[in-house]
Amino acid sequence: MGRTNPTYRDALRAIEERWAEFRRALRRRDQPQFDQLFEYARNHADASGLLNHQNPLLPALLSIDLEQEGRLDDHEERLVELEQRLSETVSEQQQSPAEGDTGGAE
Repeated sequence: MGRTNPTYRDALRAIEERWAEFRRALRRRDQPQFDQLFEYARNHADASGLLNHQNPLLPALLSIDLEQEGRLDDHEERLVELEQRLSETVSEQQQSPAEGDTGGAE
């Protein structure tokens, strides 16, 4: 199967090689994120290979989108959790002084 036609992983590797000069031109701090995008594409290489699209960049881009959607969902869930905890903490702090109040005049 992979002998006469390049596999999707081969095509993805070729795309990454074509973008190597672009990667080198990026700031050093941006290069790890660039590399991560190709890691996302490799994570879905099996599904992308089954698609057998004539332009292998398109399934790679969709794979990157899928991974970033998952990360976004994780961040949104974490944000909701943190907001709930913050709300509970504020609510507890507002109730604590009221419970210890004796009315002021003794």
